[in-house]
Amino acid sequence: MPKDWYEWHDLYNTEPKLQQRLEIVREYIAYSLNASPDGAIRIVSVCAGDGRDLLGTLKNHPRAKDVSARLVEINSNLVERGRATIEFLGLAKQIEFINGDATLATNYVGAVPADIVIVCGVFGNLAQEAELNRLLDNLSFLSKPGAFVIWTRGHSNGITYSDNVRKILSASGFEEVNFKLTATGDMGVGLHRYRGENLAAPKEQQLFVFSGIPSKAR
Repeated sequence: MPKDWYEWHDLYNTEPKLQQRLEIVREYIAYSLNASPDGAIRIVSVCAGDGRDLLGTLKNHPRAKDVSARLVEINSNLVERGRATIEFLGLAKQIEFINGDATLATNYVGAVPADIVIVCGVFGNLAQEAELNRLLDNLSFLSKPGAFVIWTRGHSNGITYSDNVRKILSASGFEEVNFKLTATGDMGVGLHRYRGENLAAPKEQQLFVFSGIPSKAR
């Protein structure tokens, strides 16, 4: 079992459900880029890992030069790997990778409200539904009206946890654009669009509490 999140990301090399999840996430990022109006596109990624979802999409996307992005990740090794990819792609002037706590609103100031918000690998690492509601409430701080929100949620023990996420999002002003399960059937990936108003300040400075550990990640 992986001992840290850097090691966990190596599972993308062997785990079909993660590979399939990544493919769908990249598809939704590309869709969101294509559907964004002409001009600048602002993106934030919460608990970004090494940024392979966004960076892998921008590598060959025609609107890559329109993007300005902030990725927030607490694991320094993942951030280092992500920054190396950004340099390789020639996007260092557009994309900043912050080595910091993604749960804190201060790490997003100046980068929000965003046109695209990536919240992948997060919902399954919240201790309880109250924390999920707390994070979803605070998405209105990260998102401008009309923003695309891309998220994931794993299933386990026969429970389709993504159903609850979809229900709460719909009740919170987010319109579902698309939803897919991986071929393995145990990973849900959603694409929603925010139809509410942006909050100039978050409801709380700590947007959520991330309680997951790599060996039990969902």
